[in-house]
Amino acid sequence: MIDTMIGFPHDGWDQYDFIRRQTKDRQSREEYQFPVEYMFKDVPKDLPTDDPVAFTLHEMDRFNIRYGLTGVGDETSHKALAQHPDRFLGSFEIDPNAGMDGIRALVRAHEEFGVRAAGCFPAGALPQVAINDKKMYPYYAKCVELGIPFFCCAGVPGPRLRMDPQRVELIDEVMYDFPELVFVTRHGCEPWTDLAVKLLLKWPNLYYSTSAFAPRYYPRAVVDFANTRGAHKILYAGYFPMGLTLDRIFGELPAVPFKDEVWPQFLYGNAARILGVS
Repeated sequence: MIDTMIGFPHDGWDQYDFIRRQTKDRQSREEYQFPVEYMFKDVPKDLPTDDPVAFTLHEMDRFNIRYGLTGVGDETSHKALAQHPDRFLGSFEIDPNAGMDGIRALVRAHEEFGVRAAGCFPAGALPQVAINDKKMYPYYAKCVELGIPFFCCAGVPGPRLRMDPQRVELIDEVMYDFPELVFVTRHGCEPWTDLAVKLLLKWPNLYYSTSAFAPRYYPRAVVDFANTRGAHKILYAGYFPMGLTLDRIFGELPAVPFKDEVWPQFLYGNAARILGVS
């Protein structure tokens, strides 16, 4: 398997401070450690952090995950990529407000860590930047030039942030302007999954990943699309350790009604193709 969204245990919850800076409601700012606790039950907590890379590898081995796509934003991920290049693939999270400094940072990450992808959380940028905003276009162009896919959150964000930057219809303009760009949606595209399916059918280089969804909640429109015309367009992504345990994910996966021929592409083949691994 290839998990196109996996991470490492952290001490504390300061990795979500960038979200708290934007939220205005009291729960998000003062009560929640994880900004979307209202949505997720049994968020993984108190995980061992003495050797976070070894712990994540152990969990990957338990569930036959061959590769994990992970961010390159901290020392833990740097260690993982340096020590286990045969298990971890790097993804660079862009800051669309950083201009050319951000482009140069993406290029450095590609040169230093061999990143296989870039990504963005448009609603989480400060200030927010829409999927089709002109600030995003240099990053799309650079990803085409580097030959790497772009993973992007789409749909209503879980944190209590404005949703407008992630409206699914905005993807249409990006795919029109960058037909060579491999664009992968993250976090469900809800409540516009029917529209997402239409766009997946329309644009050859548009893909959908299942990040941040427990398998029992995979949208029916996406499952039906995979079973009919879209088996080559849907990628497995988890959400460990951010919001879901691998035990829960893999406990629920067998009940997803994919056809037999969909599973190999969903779990491995599609991600291997766009990330350039065998």
